[in-house]
Amino acid sequence: MATNISKLRNIGIIAHIDAGKTTVTERMLYLSGAKHRVGRVDFGTTDTDDDPEEQERGITIFSACVKYNWKDYSINLLDTPGHVDFTAEVERCLRVLDGAVTVFSAREGVEAQSETVWRQADKYGVPRIVFINKMDREGANFEAVFNDIGPRLGGRPVALEIPVGQGPPHTNNPFRGVIDLVEMKLMVYDPETEGKQVSETDIPDDLIDEATLWREQMLDVVYELSDEAMQLAMEEKPVPRELIVGAIRQGCIEMTIQPVLCGSALHGIGVQPLMSAVGNYLPSPLDRPPVAGVDPKKPDKVLSRKPDSTEPFCGLVFKILPAKTGDNYWLRVYSGELKQNSRVQCPNRDKKENVAQLWQIHATKKDRDGQIDSVGAGDICCLIGPRFAITGDTLCDTKQWIELPSIKFAETVLSMAIEPESTADRKKLEEILEMLKRQDPTFQAVENAELGQTLISGMGELHLEVIQHRLTRDFGLNVKFYKPRVNYRETIGGHADVTGQCNRQIGASHMFARLKVRVAALEDPSAPVLVFDRLPAECPLQGNARAAAIEELRQRAQGGGLIAGFPLSGVKIEAYDAEVHEEGSDEVAFRIAAGDAFDRGLEAAGPVLLEPVMKIEVTTPEDYMGEIVGDLQQRRAIIAATETRGAMTVITAHAPLKELFGYSSAVRSLSQGRAGSSMEPHSYQPAPKADAEAFQY
Repeated sequence: MATNISKLRNIGIIAHIDAGKTTVTERMLYLSGAKHRVGRVDFGTTDTDDDPEEQERGITIFSACVKYNWKDYSINLLDTPGHVDFTAEVERCLRVLDGAVTVFSAREGVEAQSETVWRQADKYGVPRIVFINKMDREGANFEAVFNDIGPRLGGRPVALEIPVGQGPPHTNNPFRGVIDLVEMKLMVYDPETEGKQVSETDIPDDLIDEATLWREQMLDVVYELSDEAMQLAMEEKPVPRELIVGAIRQGCIEMTIQPVLCGSALHGIGVQPLMSAVGNYLPSPLDRPPVAGVDPKKPDKVLSRKPDSTEPFCGLVFKILPAKTGDNYWLRVYSGELKQNSRVQCPNRDKKENVAQLWQIHATKKDRDGQIDSVGAGDICCLIGPRFAITGDTLCDTKQWIELPSIKFAETVLSMAIEPESTADRKKLEEILEMLKRQDPTFQAVENAELGQTLISGMGELHLEVIQHRLTRDFGLNVKFYKPRVNYRETIGGHADVTGQCNRQIGASHMFARLKVRVAALEDPSAPVLVFDRLPAECPLQGNARAAAIEELRQRAQGGGLIAGFPLSGVKIEAYDAEVHEEGSDEVAFRIAAGDAFDRGLEAAGPVLLEPVMKIEVTTPEDYMGEIVGDLQQRRAIIAATETRGAMTVITAHAPLKELFGYSSAVRSLSQGRAGSSMEPHSYQPAPKADAEAFQY
């Protein structure tokens, strides 16, 4: 049966690690009736964290999709990881979602990865609502978290609920319910039914003043968004619920505000209003602008597709799960209708693909649950049959092509050499690494035939550790693992004008070419290399030889720098003059001259080794701050900021990745297990001279 597109919601749960994303997802599934028992992260019984690695660590590593119904809404929900090493899972999900629920811990508040996922949602224009979770924890502070969203994230939070009490049951004022500011009712949850039974009562006299103050703040925003509400306020008439909900929905979809709710997902408090808020305030596919793409045959021609089943079909592959019976392709359908046993076009690969089967996705049931005949615009499904498409590719109608923007993933920062124990394992290792690359776009594997080793690269220590465990435990491979190494880059320190030349006698033929090139460092050392053809119109170098020279410069720029062949960045290269002879100044000669100019230019401008620098955030009790700051300074860290959040001090620093191996264990040792840390890529900075010299000898 076709889904009513106006009642369809494609949402994601995004947050910092341990904010409670998976617990929120589990409670939603339970309260919607999609499952009959609430799974627990600490017991390894959740639907979305069903991988052994996730259950063992108690964290989400792979994004998972579940489908459930709430009231008259149909929800596709993607639970995403919070750890920065798996940020690609968040990236690919936000690319195809219409809305998101951002979860914050009421105790820790806005954390480092909270900022990262918020920026990712901004990048893809994803409207979001906020759920302040863990209101029943020691140190919970609703107002502090609420007030942090504006300055730290650039958001504009609007409270639709406030908590009644904060903290665990044994405190003087424990968290016991929420006040709905739209209805002005107190909502109390029955612990015996794990949040299913909710009673609405009048707000007690001792809470009415605080509730009225928060409601007035909410209504001030409503008046800005709705002229009709403003008119009623001027006439001193009450603003009806429908008008308040409509105005807040409009502001949320336009991303001018973020509605804020609160509760405790672990005990089911406040989750039902959150589920209703998903339907009331987050957009359906109809509320989003038509998806834009280009004509693959005419890349300058912009095309668009409306979320309508009568439009030509198009969709985006955002995840691939390898399987023996055929890879599972997760697809967001943007327009048209996709039917089982049909043919579609993959314009990125210029190939036709078969759609043998269509499935609904449910995390615990082998990544799909329930075969379907067709899927319409706006929906998310799993399909089996394609062979050529990769993550980020478009599938579309075979007669009306469109290529949608792909998904860009961050570059890897850490590598590790691995080596199979026997030749029997080598072939199997190659196949499994290819499979893992299809599944995870931020994982790379390059074989070095001379050493008999393979270099695998990822986003951090935990990422590579998970890959290690999968190779040995899940696939039973006998593999040696070597110490991880940092992925450096290279740039230049200044600028130079050089002349590259080719002046060779080969048999009876003489080859001659001279090419003048200017190289200069860009302001951002991590920016891509730029190559420009600045040869004037009257320059004697023309035609194929000219194109060959510029192409050679571009190819050499992609090949790496002079220090150790690491990827080159932050360099501008301009070819601005050339000298030719009547004979012998052909394409080959100018390729040689361009290569010579490239090497001379980098050498003259001063090669510089760049090391990845991480932004690290440490949350610690004040007692351990001195030891932690001292340890960070020994690791060449620069302290960027310190601030107090409740009983904890938060230290923000920038430190080289090379110095941070094993840091999460070190910070726990320094604080007797009471401090925690998180890190994310920040920038590339010049490495110490000794590091560069070590590569040169």
